[in-house]
Amino acid sequence: MADEIRAEMVANVWKVVAAAGAEVAEGDTLVILESMKMEIPVLAESDGTVAQLAVNEGDVVQEGDLIAVIE
Repeated sequence: MADEIRAEMVANVWKVVAAAGAEVAEGDTLVILESMKMEIPVLAESDGTVAQLAVNEGDVVQEGDLIAVIE
């Protein structure tokens, strides 16, 4: 079953760490968001493969926006 990772707040995508097709473990950093001059890592919630990265560096995400899908 696919695990959708969604933004928890409005933020800028500061850095994309993972790539589509990459194997990740629970707790690995996928992207780093920036909000109010704070860096917020977005972590994989399960082991698997990054099936989709829905953001690029410089994007602005809103609360609930899709960031990545892990299968």
